[in-house]
Amino acid sequence: MPQFTTKRRMRHSADRMFDLVADVERYPEFVPLCGSLKVRERKPAGEGVEVIVADMSVAYKLIRESFVSRVTLDRPHLQILVEYLQGPFSKLENRWTFRPTGDATCDVEFFIDYEFKSRMLGMLMGAMFDTAFRRFAAAFEHRADKIYGKKS
Repeated sequence: MPQFTTKRRMRHSADRMFDLVADVERYPEFVPLCGSLKVRERKPAGEGVEVIVADMSVAYKLIRESFVSRVTLDRPHLQILVEYLQGPFSKLENRWTFRPTGDATCDVEFFIDYEFKSRMLGMLMGAMFDTAFRRFAAAFEHRADKIYGKKS
């Protein structure tokens, strides 16, 4: 099963980076491969935790796939967990962790573990997914610089 992990030092606070990643409706504007994203449901789950159910479509050239996931936004622990519910995967889980390293800096860790149901789709999309995941952290960093201002 393909997995990918990256950790980056960001020049923005953990709270700001959490907010940026939690703003899932904006993903089509800057996230690689994200063709569309629609929130089906958003509900509080107590003590600073919110749960979102969302439909996301990924597109690459002529290939377009959609899936449904549950996103748990855990603000007190500065973590975001994405769990797969329905679509072309047999497994999809990803986690974001935000660790403050100073007043205006943090470490952001992104982990994803996935497997396609179809071996053919896995062959078609696998290498492209790997490339996209390697660009995810940079896409979020560029977005943060655009929204919050670039810091040296």
